Amino acid sequence: MATENRGFIAFFATYRPPVPLGIYSRPLEPPPKSIADEIHLITHPKELESDNYNYNGQQIPPAALKTILNRPKLVSLGLYKDADVDSGRLSGFLFVSERGDYELETLHIALRFNDSTQPKVKVFSLADIYGTTTFGGVRMEDSGCVAGDYLIYVTTKDPAPKRRQPWTAVYKTNLNTGETERLTPPGEADLSPSVSPSGRKIAVASFEGKDRGWDGEIENLETNIYVFDIDNPIQTRYKVVTDGGWPTWGSEDVLFFHRKVGDYWGVFRAVIGRSLVPPVRITPEDITAITPAAINGTTVAVATIRQISSFNDVRVKDQYRHIEIFEYSATSGETVSNIKITQDTGLLADHFNPFVIDVIGENKRIGYHRCRTIKSQDGITRRFHKLKSADPAIQLVRVPGVFPTFSEDGSKLAFVDNEFKAVWLADASGLRVVYDAGKPNSLFATVWNRNPEKDTLYVCVGPAFSPNDKLDIAALINVSTADNPKLKTLTTGDFNNAFASTNIEGTQLVYRSTRNGGSEKYKNLYIMDAQSGEDGCLTRLTEGKWTDTHCQWSPNGDWIVFSSSRENPYGADQYKKENFDNGLDPGYFAVYLVNTSNPSAVVRVAGSGYDLAGHVNHPFFSPDGKSIVVTSDLAAVSVDPISLPLFVHSVRPYGDIFIFDIDTKDIHKNKDLKTFKRATHSRFEYSTVSWTSMFPPVDMDAQWNLQHYIGQFDFAPTCPYVHPGGGESWHMTGQLCIPKRDC
Repeated sequence: MATENRGFIAFFATYRPPVPLGIYSRPLEPPPKSIADEIHLITHPKELESDNYNYNGQQIPPAALKTILNRPKLVSLGLYKDADVDSGRLSGFLFVSERGDYELETLHIALRFNDSTQPKVKVFSLADIYGTTTFGGVRMEDSGCVAGDYLIYVTTKDPAPKRRQPWTAVYKTNLNTGETERLTPPGEADLSPSVSPSGRKIAVASFEGKDRGWDGEIENLETNIYVFDIDNPIQTRYKVVTDGGWPTWGSEDVLFFHRKVGDYWGVFRAVIGRSLVPPVRITPEDITAITPAAINGTTVAVATIRQISSFNDVRVKDQYRHIEIFEYSATSGETVSNIKITQDTGLLADHFNPFVIDVIGENKRIGYHRCRTIKSQDGITRRFHKLKSADPAIQLVRVPGVFPTFSEDGSKLAFVDNEFKAVWLADASGLRVVYDAGKPNSLFATVWNRNPEKDTLYVCVGPAFSPNDKLDIAALINVSTADNPKLKTLTTGDFNNAFASTNIEGTQLVYRSTRNGGSEKYKNLYIMDAQSGEDGCLTRLTEGKWTDTHCQWSPNGDWIVFSSSRENPYGADQYKKENFDNGLDPGYFAVYLVNTSNPSAVVRVAGSGYDLAGHVNHPFFSPDGKSIVVTSDLAAVSVDPISLPLFVHSVRPYGDIFIFDIDTKDIHKNKDLKTFKRATHSRFEYSTVSWTSMFPPVDMDAQWNLQHYIGQFDFAPTCPYVHPGGGESWHMTGQLCIPKRDC
């Protein structure tokens, strides 16, 4: 029977760098002095690498590597011999990679022949080696490491029993048999496992012991560190550190970890079993030091940021994330030496998440990952990526811009760039800029008129995510055919108007506005004429002292879905609580349906936490009207956020795509839906979704490629991904290049 076609969902990823990440290493001793000391571990620089993303590497110990080589898949190749492992000619690495047809963030194994003239690398997924029973389906994997005969890792394959809690759990898989067992207790969530030198003990950063588990933390998760025996994980589990993350074993009784104190992160050393001896900070108090990797009981590699920067900075060396070594003297109680691994090599780039590599017959090396480009003024090709979907009737596409929106027939895609400066359009003619505002942070929230004959695109004009500033809704008429389409402003007055959506006929627009919102600028929904705007007929749809926003009209025109903070327990005082939800917004956004012909019929469809804390935002109807897709923190966070590009403004490091199936006949049957489907599993923030009934082109990059238009249009992307001096700008991190984000 043919698979049902429900179209595809498009979305944008924040914090995912536009340039692929690669895994590299440099010698520990003598300290590296130039880029020539750097080795590309997964692919040799002379080989052509596609746009695979590789990160979070760990070395596979020789004994474990030989066990892996005995798996039938690898034996059948006849390429790998134990003698090559013993001699050091063949080494293995575990790492996360986004590759293949599905581009999930999953663990892979790289087998590397370390020939001096031309190293050769072959990459296998864990499913290739151990099958899809354990390593199949849609999930995220991370933090792979080896404990004796076991692979230890984090996976999100199993749902959490509660909403708004992480799906992350630590598992072990036997390297000989492939048998798999969960190590995290039921109902708990763990991150960042680390194996002790003996291979018998595991340390994890855990949400266990926190009153509310994950509670919306953005940068500092405030996890606790637990230790347990690999053979008896539940009965032997106990807490060793309160408020710590990213543990790493220096010896059987020494752990290093990171913790935020005041304005800076630091790396600390704890002696396990000495409960009366507090952990000792071994990195300076006036720098940020994170993601430690222990070399021994007194020495640790860390990522440092020695000088704070802002988006406007052309960063200097100390403002980048670099790898350093710190040595602590247990006798004196002081840090006695510091070695810089990446600062003195002339490369201005961020280096992430160090790990230690033992090299047979040589000194140790320090591994890390960074963006692979180092060329000044590199142009960045905008990529479209298809991701594996758990539902074969729905395709998932990650697009290279914010607020993606499809025309009703699916033939045209529009979005804004991450500077919120220009409107991009992709259609049969390719990918191009159709409107340039002339300065950053000036445009956002594109949406098509749903009548294809109108060829009209609506956009919000003004600073993005600024709840109190003046914003207007404007129309770009004949946007795909006009040589230079002009903006026609539809809203009037000094109000905050945003997030428009038309009915299916394309005659009316629903949007949110602070009109009649008083001094507190409460936001409600209004409907205006799609052509004449507020100068024509204007109708108020909702009313109250809260924020109604992110609205979209249903395909049949009867209902409008929107996100609202109306049931925030703090009520009308929500905006006065500066520190509520990390100072960002009311923090209680749920999704609602309203009947357009009977506005008093408002039904809450879904919140995030059971007390409605959290965010369910940007709802969007499926083309058949049977489902609503949202971006939400329903699955909390999947990695330690500080291991991602550093946050210098208020974008959340979490958010995945979820689908709620609804009753299309009776609006009241959609009250407080209990079940949902998780569509994406990511360490990045996926947001601003769109859903169309049409499938994208077979090769989106071939049809929608910026390179087709270089030299043919006056506009070129202004984002200097690499500054003229050779350094990465903040655009390289995939950040949204705007000030503090709010709703």
